Amino acid sequence: DAVQEIDGDAWRLTVVTASGAREVFYEELASGHDRVRALLDCTGGWFSKQDWEGVRLDRLIPEPGDARSVLVRSVTGYSRRLPVRDLPNLLLAVRLGGRPLPPGHGFPARLVAPGRRGFWWVKWVSRIETSAAPWWVQSPFPLT
Repeated sequence: DAVQEIDGDAWRLTVVTASGAREVFYEELASGHDRVRALLDCTGGWFSKQDWEGVRLDRLIPEPGDARSVLVRSVTGYSRRLPVRDLPNLLLAVRLGGRPLPPGHGFPARLVAPGRRGFWWVKWVSRIETSAAPWWVQSPFPLT
């Protein structure tokens, strides 16, 4: 996808669970102090180990109930579905190397999925929702 230029003050993350929907503001995510050092392995042939900061998904969705997966969607419409058991290992990053994410890395928020190829790392996240569908109900890789 083309780099998205998003106004952080106007941006909202929608989190949907069986309990309902709520909006999360950038300031709430920016106050998160979860950190992970993870290798971003891009399918384009490059890789980089970086320090990412933000909020773990298990903090945004502390009680997933009977959900089997979590769908993470970009403002571009791109999405990936991951196992709900991975919530503690997934980070919604707002900082890279101690600085706010640049637009090319997904500002205002990007999914960091350690141990997964780069196409799982959704940029410009706008919506996260739990689902009863299993995580594998999707193409194994992005289709264009």
